[in-house]
Amino acid sequence: MSATNEYTKPLPTISDDNRPFWEACRDQHLAMQQCDSCNHIRFPISHCCPRCLSTDFHWQRLSGKGTVFSYVVFHQVYNRAFAQDVPYNVALVQLDEGPRMYSNVVGVPNDAVKVGDRLEAVFDRVTPDITIPRFRLAESKA
Repeated sequence: MSATNEYTKPLPTISDDNRPFWEACRDQHLAMQQCDSCNHIRFPISHCCPRCLSTDFHWQRLSGKGTVFSYVVFHQVYNRAFAQDVPYNVALVQLDEGPRMYSNVVGVPNDAVKVGDRLEAVFDRVTPDITIPRFRLAESKA
């Protein structure tokens, strides 16, 4: 996907806590926190593991693969910045490594998205500093 100088939609605020996630996206891959005590991969970003409460972790590169756990198609404008995108989908993606994250399924009509579809991450560079992870349908291996 391509960068644009006129990106007018809301952008994340980069902090010390989330910077590794956004740097990984800029480098075209997903990375999430993995607990050094119990190996749980967590998202959203947290100061401690929700399973064992350890504060020790490292950033783990993920495969970028997953499935559609659930999705909705927005037909109404809730934020003016997205008015030209209506209708658009928001999918809850079950990553193969365990966490779930919200994103969009791109490259297909909204009615082509189905629960259980295999997905792979793609990265949309919207500003020089921000690359947003999105997903496309994975090519089936016949």
